[in-house]
Amino acid sequence: MSYIASKVIGYLRLMRPANIITAIADVLAGVAISGYFLNVTYRTVTLEFSLPVVCLCLAAAGLYGGGVVFNDVFDAKLDAVERPERPIPSGIISRTQAIILGAYLLLVGILGAFSVGHLTGAPGWLAIAITTAALVYNKWGKYHPIWGPINMGLCRGFNLLLGISILPEALAQYWWMGIIPVIYIAAITNISRGEVHGGNTKSLKISALGYAVVYVAMIALAIHQERLWRALPFILLFIFMVNSPLMKAMKEPSGPNLGKAVKGGILALIAMNAAWVAAFAQMPFAIFVLLLLPISLGLGKLFAVT
Repeated sequence: MSYIASKVIGYLRLMRPANIITAIADVLAGVAISGYFLNVTYRTVTLEFSLPVVCLCLAAAGLYGGGVVFNDVFDAKLDAVERPERPIPSGIISRTQAIILGAYLLLVGILGAFSVGHLTGAPGWLAIAITTAALVYNKWGKYHPIWGPINMGLCRGFNLLLGISILPEALAQYWWMGIIPVIYIAAITNISRGEVHGGNTKSLKISALGYAVVYVAMIALAIHQERLWRALPFILLFIFMVNSPLMKAMKEPSGPNLGKAVKGGILALIAMNAAWVAAFAQMPFAIFVLLLLPISLGLGKLFAVT
């Protein structure tokens, strides 16, 4: 493999491409929740209509990519012991190069968000909140048993709100929906703590309880929107994707099984987001979001998710 190719692959490994797709799906779900897609079909989408959505998707990609790059920057010494194959400890990417990449991606994310909220600035300030939450988690939060999972969840919660903020009045109405991904990601983060050395069934049961809260919330909101039957196939797919690896991890909480449970939980976010879109917008938009799943699954086979 050439020097340039190895560098490019190293940078991509740092950015977790499969996860970035899930962050874009978060934003699309938020946009749907805001009502932005409500009176629009895929046949009537215009450039003027879609440009703010594209900018927010770009912002989500930059913010998530930058956040996970800095995760590896802060974990470089630990990874040298536990995961020496990663780009920084293996020497493919230097720590300085990773810092430059991470800073660039975060800047792209913040600028992309501010380009949408030129009147209220809400998307931009949410991008700054995501950046702050990600850096705080990478540096300090991940080491705290209670605050750490919540801190990680805030990154996703703010990301959903980033999409909702495309309509400022919707953000004031639906801000509380950001709590749902906080609970969900906190549960995943709790599982990930045993990914290297193995975990315990008690910890997994706590995460399963968090998942159950999310399932109930999704069904309740779909019923409230009077679109349960539209959203139900997506909700059932989401539950299957989450529970299948989780049950295996509960039977044998080894590092590899926990890693699969974490990976399944992250990739299942696309099915969750498709369910939100189905509950709040036209079905073609929900199907479009779901089509991001095979892309994310394919990237997940090429690049690490956790």
